[in-house]
Amino acid sequence: MKAVVIREHGGIDKLLYEDVEKPSAGPGEVLVKIGASGVNHLDHDLREGVAGFGVTLPHVMGVEGVGEVVELGDGVSSAKLGDRVAIDFAQGDPQSNMWLSGLDGVDFTHGRIGVSQWGTHAEYTRCLATSLMPLPNGLSYETAAASIVGFGTSWHMTVTLGEVRADKTVLVNAAGSVVGTSAIQVAKLHGARVIASAGSDAKLEKAKELGADEVINYTTQSIREEVRKMTDGFGVDLVIESVGGDVLVQSIDAVCENGRLITCGAHAGEVVPINIIELFRKHMMLHGSHFAGKREVAHVLKLVAEGKLSPVMNAVMPFSEVRESARKTAERDVFGKMVLVP
Repeated sequence: MKAVVIREHGGIDKLLYEDVEKPSAGPGEVLVKIGASGVNHLDHDLREGVAGFGVTLPHVMGVEGVGEVVELGDGVSSAKLGDRVAIDFAQGDPQSNMWLSGLDGVDFTHGRIGVSQWGTHAEYTRCLATSLMPLPNGLSYETAAASIVGFGTSWHMTVTLGEVRADKTVLVNAAGSVVGTSAIQVAKLHGARVIASAGSDAKLEKAKELGADEVINYTTQSIREEVRKMTDGFGVDLVIESVGGDVLVQSIDAVCENGRLITCGAHAGEVVPINIIELFRKHMMLHGSHFAGKREVAHVLKLVAEGKLSPVMNAVMPFSEVRESARKTAERDVFGKMVLVP
């Protein structure tokens, strides 16, 4: 089969589009014929070898994919041939403590798709049958692949952890990112006031088109000062944060008393100084978020199918053009989601 492969870590030139052996479904597994595969910043970090995960080379890339079940391994009864499915990033165990606690989205008992096992930038992907999620009728593979990580993560951050409501003000950082473009829509769906921040005026204009009420350019403006002006000194109830560095530090300052900051990324700086006194005196919550559970993903896919949420599609391109998607990711030359198709 054809797949996007790395045989060594490094730059964009290390991405190869070539023939590899087609996998087969083992016990408890299925083989999925991939219809579309989402591009994520984690792909960039895995390729460069800086993700913090050990990857056995050669490795097939891709952490987010959808398609059709074409082979069943021994003992599989939860799926059938022809099922249209999404593959969960987390390859968990239904009997694990995390899964039984409702945290199946962060149960990695059996690894991670595209990390500890071959990923979805391929014509076929092998995965656990228990990691599958059904796709709503009428939802295209491209749209589904653009929605899983973005809307799943933003829903988990904004609704499940952030407890967004119509009387809340939400600051969404990195408004041009996949999570950012998704979180703006999720917050507006719940009636919240949204302040969007990004590093360019062009991205902020697009954020307004998505529903952002006010915007901040964090390369030329102070987040903490602009938020104070926009909220009459009160601060925001919730921050959806995926930047890190000084943006994270300023965002903590921008949170109101009893507010929350939920973070899922830190490419602008993973280690930052935090004033702990400010955290406890403001009685604020600083909470990390990794990924959504299957019920959350199924719910957002239903909302996408109903037209209540819509992923921002930057580009759909064939697997053979993976280096262009990697370039756009590395240079942050993207607003919304890129999707690869066979």
